[in-house]
Amino acid sequence: MTAIVTGGASGLGLASAIQLLDRGLRVVIVDLNEELGMAMQQQHEGQVRFVKADVADGDQMVKAIEAAEEFGNFRALVHCAGVGGPLRLVERDGSPGSLEKYTNIVRINLIGTFNTLRLAAASMAKNEPIDGERGACVLTASVAGYEGQIGQVPYASAKAGVIGMTIVAARDLASKMIRVCTIAPGLFDTPILAKLPENVRQSLSASVPNPARLGHPNEYAMTALHILENPMLNGETIRLDGAIRMQPR
Repeated sequence: MTAIVTGGASGLGLASAIQLLDRGLRVVIVDLNEELGMAMQQQHEGQVRFVKADVADGDQMVKAIEAAEEFGNFRALVHCAGVGGPLRLVERDGSPGSLEKYTNIVRINLIGTFNTLRLAAASMAKNEPIDGERGACVLTASVAGYEGQIGQVPYASAKAGVIGMTIVAARDLASKMIRVCTIAPGLFDTPILAKLPENVRQSLSASVPNPARLGHPNEYAMTALHILENPMLNGETIRLDGAIRMQPR
């Protein structure tokens, strides 16, 4: 069986790719980081194929789908690719927030999710059913989609869009025997957070009720694989956040 993992060269996506490989699946890693993606392909020769692609670009993602179909039996998607970035509606100097920045973040996080899902589902729909399933898709939102903080307007609205997409997509694809679920992570120890000063990381860790730490990428991957393996999980967005509820800032 073959899986596509977007954002699979690092962070949550890399952890998911590794666990899928451990389960014996072949994996197509879709990412913009060519160095890290090719390193995974070379390390797992014959089991990993790297495709450099922008998830919001139709033509580029078609090539990723074709790579998965060439690997054979493409039935699983874990979509982790996304970006963040601070933006206020009115900046500190009084100027309006950048429409270009807002559009780019929404394009990658929301349009990219739709683009990846539509192409993956069209491919999976051609599969012969196995135990009533042709495929399963895991999307990635964020707790910011529920409680976005100040400065997160584009990211929060994009992730809220992914949450809203989930049940509709699951109902839409039910006739095709394809499941769709979403994971909404809280504060996870990813390359983005790794760039923060240690005192900031400790403060973020302490804000999680239990366990009082940052999430580990492999914990996201465990959840993604459970979704793929459990046929009754469908149309659901699962908060994976240690019971955190984000404060305004």
